[in-house]
Amino acid sequence: MPTQLNYRSQVLSELGATPEEITELLAYNQNNFNHPKLPPNITFPLASEPHVTEWKRYHAQAQSLGTFTTLRSALVQLQFPIRLGISETENYRAATRQGNPADSMVEATGLELEQPESLQLIIHPTLAGEVPILIAGCRADFIVLVQALSKRNEPVSIPDSMGAIAISGFNNWQRIKKYRTEWETHQEQPVTETEWKAEFQRLIPQKHLYQDFFIILSQGNYSAVNAAELGLDEAEWLLLCLTIRLEHECCHYFTKRVFGSMRNNILDELIADYQGIVAANHNYYRADWFLRFVGLEAFPNYRQGGRLENYCGNPPLSDGAFRILQVLVKQAAQNLEQFNISHIEELKSLENKARLIMFLTSCTLEELATKTGVLLEQMWQRYTM
Repeated sequence: MPTQLNYRSQVLSELGATPEEITELLAYNQNNFNHPKLPPNITFPLASEPHVTEWKRYHAQAQSLGTFTTLRSALVQLQFPIRLGISETENYRAATRQGNPADSMVEATGLELEQPESLQLIIHPTLAGEVPILIAGCRADFIVLVQALSKRNEPVSIPDSMGAIAISGFNNWQRIKKYRTEWETHQEQPVTETEWKAEFQRLIPQKHLYQDFFIILSQGNYSAVNAAELGLDEAEWLLLCLTIRLEHECCHYFTKRVFGSMRNNILDELIADYQGIVAANHNYYRADWFLRFVGLEAFPNYRQGGRLENYCGNPPLSDGAFRILQVLVKQAAQNLEQFNISHIEELKSLENKARLIMFLTSCTLEELATKTGVLLEQMWQRYTM
């Protein structure tokens, strides 16, 4: 709305942004979370999505067969190696796009993991419903799992800064085959291939019946920050990193499912890291942790290689606009820390944890970054009335 736009422009102007930089940042910081479509009686946690039922079956099988063995038979991509050009072969396309059995395909020599016995599958409860989580046993296994399940088994470079990935819209051919079996049992006559193809076309728009959402996590330093930098024991820090990474990705799942948005934007990262940090730190938020994660621990100096540069927009922000963004991020993190301290008891309930995500996703970065944080407090009070 115009008054909000004017306010945001004023905040940016007071920080020294030029008219051109204000235009850039207003566009970059535009809030894309779709709040108006939320039903008025929404309650949390939400019911789990349909695909979780199948993943719970995988989890049960994995208790006796092992996680990797179970998933290799369920997810066809795990039956192929990582190899340049494999995604363009006829057999690979037939297996992954048409659901043809890969058993006799010459290319299907299987995905190789360094520590297959260490691969874990958990079904994690979140405010947006349960989520299947794969935890790789080592960095090398995380990379090949990401390449197989999100890069069509191609040896695409995976940046060192990536420690987790959310896989959305994954076509699960095992679920499609189960759908076909159930559909055929309800037909009065034997089904021809032509009839199945017609039914398959009717199935395609119903993505909830065959597309999955799951998360792959690595084990290691979060945002390339080591224990010594935070004055922590290494083993303790690695456990905290896994929690931060897990809850960060689950927050992205919440915004995707509830608001239809999961972006490569610093506001999304600020909110998701907030959720990860409070989960790892007894409900307390640490602005200094977040600022180190994004490369702003020595503000006003920015550490090259920090995570913040991964969220510069497309096209990227100009150097001047990026410097203003750093100020916004620093002030927003500090305001969030003070807000968290002031409401620590209130924010422990599931209802208010969900309400806080909904509140933060209704704000813009400029509003979160007001110098005193007074506006943030006022907006929260109005939001919870």
